Amino acid sequence: MRKYFLDNIRWMSILLLIPFHTCMIYNNFGENFYVKSDGIPLLTGFIQITSPWFMPILFVIAGMSSCYALTKRSPKEYIDERKSKLLIPLISGILVLVPIQTFYAEKFHNGYSGGYFHQYILFLTKINDLTGYTGGLTPAHLWFILYLYVISLISLPIIIRYRKSNKKIPIDKFSLVKILPMFIIFLIMKLVLDISGKSLGEYFALFMLGYFILSEDRVQEKLEKNRWMLFIALILLTALNLIFHNVLKCSYGTIYDIFEGFLSWIGILAILGMGKHYLNFTNGITSYFTKASFPFYVFHQSFVVLVGYYALKNISSISVQVVTIIGGSFLLTILAYEILKRISVTRFLFGIKK
Repeated sequence: MRKYFLDNIRWMSILLLIPFHTCMIYNNFGENFYVKSDGIPLLTGFIQITSPWFMPILFVIAGMSSCYALTKRSPKEYIDERKSKLLIPLISGILVLVPIQTFYAEKFHNGYSGGYFHQYILFLTKINDLTGYTGGLTPAHLWFILYLYVISLISLPIIIRYRKSNKKIPIDKFSLVKILPMFIIFLIMKLVLDISGKSLGEYFALFMLGYFILSEDRVQEKLEKNRWMLFIALILLTALNLIFHNVLKCSYGTIYDIFEGFLSWIGILAILGMGKHYLNFTNGITSYFTKASFPFYVFHQSFVVLVGYYALKNISSISVQVVTIIGGSFLLTILAYEILKRISVTRFLFGIKK
């Protein structure tokens, strides 16, 4: 049976990216963005509440989904699917969509007044820290797809070897008490290939935890049974995290890294537990966004930056700016999806399901 709660958590998390990236325009913790306004504490708080868990849970769900996919597909079929679903949309997105973001970044930060296609040369040749926040080459938000493609390939030999081995993980012996300390695994792996603050090792570990541990029905049943305890723990840890950031001004160092790793893991476990109990259903809306979620991810940030550029230039009220950016970029993303899903070439280029 299809686990609808995973589909629903995935598309809800992806939709969350529009307000998240809108809030990034107004962050007050010193990180730049393609277009940037003064920091707003309330909007920064939204980032601090959601950032510990919402990208990690997407890698965990990807690992869980790969476990289910490999029960129906051969390794070769799995690799072919990864190419069509991840690699081709990644290349298409970097060449077609990401330059929109760096075009407005050049205009906003550097006073660029040239044309879009001349800026394309800057996009391909300008060396920067790979964020592209002030223009230049970047995968932008598509780093997630890049990482997921690489992780899918390097994890496959491990998965195949495990399947052939007689030694199996003793899932039956995994109580919640034994599951909780597993955050140490991705915390240690965070030291591996950390590129611009995004660790390939950390996300590989989360993917593998999703594949080997959280994909198991018995583990999911434990999370569902303890969902409220995990959810309350998430709320308390999130409140403590806000205190660390905004009151104590202490959001760095080894102790904080351990705390944040634990918060991230509790967030993942709580959301999976609550999701299994309350989100395991399908209807017209959930079915629509399940299909739209991947192209929605690919398209959304270019529209956030585009609408954000004009909103900051032409609207004085912060609240109206925020509503305009969130609402405008959501509508443009849905419109792009509705148009491009009807064209076979763009369906192929951006990994859109029929």
